[in-house]
Amino acid sequence: MDDDRTFWEEKIAFNKHLGIKLTEQSDGFARMELPYRPEHIGDPYRPAMHGGIISTLLDTTGGAAVWSKIEPDDKISTVDLRVDYLRPAPLETLVCEGRVARIGNRVVVTDMKVFSAEDPDRVIATGKAVYNLRRSD
Repeated sequence: MDDDRTFWEEKIAFNKHLGIKLTEQSDGFARMELPYRPEHIGDPYRPAMHGGIISTLLDTTGGAAVWSKIEPDDKISTVDLRVDYLRPAPLETLVCEGRVARIGNRVVVTDMKVFSAEDPDRVIATGKAVYNLRRSD
């Protein structure tokens, strides 16, 4: 998992910029965390974290779940991402879990959820993503 951690946390510059951390990865599953930073605030009047940060966390975690099911030379890219924002995200570490729901020859479907690290029962957003899968020859 160390190579995968380096890839997701260091090689993808945007993930590094946001501070996304891969905390767990297994067959068809990934868990990532996004530590709170003041720059992540999207609504200063609530205050709440920016929705774009949440969608990025969902997409990245879904991708990491897919990554755990494919060969090293296979390629994936996001085709579709649906996000349902259920409540404002608190100013604290967010956790996202993603699972592969179906993997085919060219398409992979994932389900994800974001919740508060301090209250795992408090779901902030859910997501479903479809990834294009290009197998290596």
